[in-house]
Amino acid sequence: MKAVDHMHGKIPGSESGIEVRHTQCDICTPGMHCGLDVLVKDGKIIKVEGTEGFPVSNGHLCTKGAGNRQYVLREDRILTPLRRTGERGDGKFEPVSWEEALDTISAKFLDIREKYGADKAAFYSGYGKYYRFMLRRFANAFGSQNYGTESSACFTSGWMAWQIASRSAMGMNMPNAELLIGWGANGFHSRYPMVRNEIANKEKNGMKIMIVDPRITPASQRLADLHLRPHLGTDGALALSIAHVLIKNGWVDLPYIEKYVHGYEEYKAYVQQFTPEKGAQLTGVPAVDIIAAAELIHSCKGICIPESSTLGHHRNGMQNYRAIMSLLIITGNVDVKGGQLPVEFSFMERACGFHTDEEEFMDEKWPTDAPKAIGAEEFPLWYYLKGDMQANKLADNILAQDDHSVRALLALGMNYRMFTSDQRYIEALKKLDFFVDVDLFMTDTAKYADIVLPACSSLEREQFISYPGGLVWYHGKAIEPLGEAKSDPDILTLLARKMDLDDDLLKGGYEACVRHIIRDLPMDLDEMKTEKPVKLPGVKPYVFGSTLEQGLHTPSGKLELYSEIIAAHPEWGLDALPTYTPPYNPDPEAYPFRLCAGARIPNALHSRLHDVPWERSLLPEPSVEMSPEDAENLGVELGDDVEIVTNIGSLVFKAIPTATIMPGDVFIYHGYREKDINSILDGTNLDPYSGFPAYRSAYCNIRRVS
Repeated sequence: MKAVDHMHGKIPGSESGIEVRHTQCDICTPGMHCGLDVLVKDGKIIKVEGTEGFPVSNGHLCTKGAGNRQYVLREDRILTPLRRTGERGDGKFEPVSWEEALDTISAKFLDIREKYGADKAAFYSGYGKYYRFMLRRFANAFGSQNYGTESSACFTSGWMAWQIASRSAMGMNMPNAELLIGWGANGFHSRYPMVRNEIANKEKNGMKIMIVDPRITPASQRLADLHLRPHLGTDGALALSIAHVLIKNGWVDLPYIEKYVHGYEEYKAYVQQFTPEKGAQLTGVPAVDIIAAAELIHSCKGICIPESSTLGHHRNGMQNYRAIMSLLIITGNVDVKGGQLPVEFSFMERACGFHTDEEEFMDEKWPTDAPKAIGAEEFPLWYYLKGDMQANKLADNILAQDDHSVRALLALGMNYRMFTSDQRYIEALKKLDFFVDVDLFMTDTAKYADIVLPACSSLEREQFISYPGGLVWYHGKAIEPLGEAKSDPDILTLLARKMDLDDDLLKGGYEACVRHIIRDLPMDLDEMKTEKPVKLPGVKPYVFGSTLEQGLHTPSGKLELYSEIIAAHPEWGLDALPTYTPPYNPDPEAYPFRLCAGARIPNALHSRLHDVPWERSLLPEPSVEMSPEDAENLGVELGDDVEIVTNIGSLVFKAIPTATIMPGDVFIYHGYREKDINSILDGTNLDPYSGFPAYRSAYCNIRRVS
């Protein structure tokens, strides 16, 4: 296959000098990476459009992707390396050369390693994610296990649930499904390409859709055959109640269970207590709807559940996730046509149908004899399965100021506001001996750094990327990097050389690392430098049932409802069954309202887009949604100021009464720096299995501000 140039050239029939160049949008999750046509004139972005025929997006862009031009050209873009001149947090910096910045960083990190040990340095990745295979290897080559990411609070909790059940990640076989259970899924506001697939499958094959969400959403209104609305954080109790009905009525697949499932009898005994009436009491979902959900599941063959990071954002999140996925196990919907399929991540935690050596690349430099990563003692299951630092414990580690405390931090795309009780992270950043932040923008986190390095957007860099179905692509730059910005991998390469790390691959750069990782694929990297993704030859469709027939790599060799991994470690204090524990409320009388902090809106992702004018205009003021009943009881009308009070503090938001919210619930959109809801969430309210914060099942009170 002949490689072609990364640009189409001039627009046909146009004398304007405008060229169309191809890249992808990296604003949100790697699960999307939608195709972009970037219209460029004289090296500057004129407009962005979706790429027709592109995998996943097929010419469409969401509101976030459509704002790429404003995103890349934000006024607070960092255009040169900067050195702090004022106090941390003042935002006072002076430009320095790349050489001076790299010399300073190298000297500081090597000095700390020499004096205190390599584990006194931590390495962190926020958004984006495309360079993480290099950052983890960098941390390990430096000698530290303290590598962590925003996945300390993302979808990893669900991945862990499947890991202990099957030792494999799982994906959907939605094209063949008769029932899709959208548990906490609203694809109209996130992962929007999935919505088109759902609609198409519903129309073509008559697929049924059940939505489980406390709110009325576009997905529940436009897609759902059945909509269940549990109280925040009670998803596990709902799943166990549905399981009770399935088991009581004999609506489970006993031959499948006998052959492929471990721990069914223990699980069956546990769910006996979760009658529909008990489920209604715990979740607020009427018993008749719990029974209807079981009937719908029983009536369908081929059931799958989309990945949803929201399910992990509770103190009981991972156990809830296990209970939900157990519904698929007991009905025989794992590793079958239309069900949940075991998958292997090809690259960047995306299952694309082929194997690469990405995991081997990341693990090769693992410092076995180094002190365990931060959070390993508090969250042993997390460390057992991930091996990473649990970043929700990073501030505690630094603030302890003892012999185990990190002294230096290299962060790429860090946003301290993603952490609960995030003022602790401000104090922790102040106490570091040395802090380096790499970002596109002068964020609130960057203001606390000693050195700030300018990064590139996806429009300004080359990148290897893969898509499901065996598609691969190495795209080029749409524009040259603004100012002196460099890609994150280039920065890591320069630092690896400057520190003289014992790693020739890191020193060789991004393309050399990618070539090493994909060296066994039946296509050379140069052949992937095309206008759009291309299909690898020889990629075969998955054979349903093949993984179960071969036997799983779990201790029992089967799908485990009763986790033998957890059972083998009683010192962890965790339950081997997917048990249910109610969300934690420090004082039910003082905090009678259920609080969800972090509901998705279509124009934002975390705080990344609140400073993009188009996006901010769609919801300019930090707001709280509540039911009309609660608003009436409080004497609150649309636009009134209301104070949200938690056991940590209080903030004032604009009220939005809406019938989409149930009485007793309040929903707040996060990421607004002027009203940072995470600052008043309890930083100790963490899931003991995963270490995830309870963003979506906190508790509060509401007061009308006169």
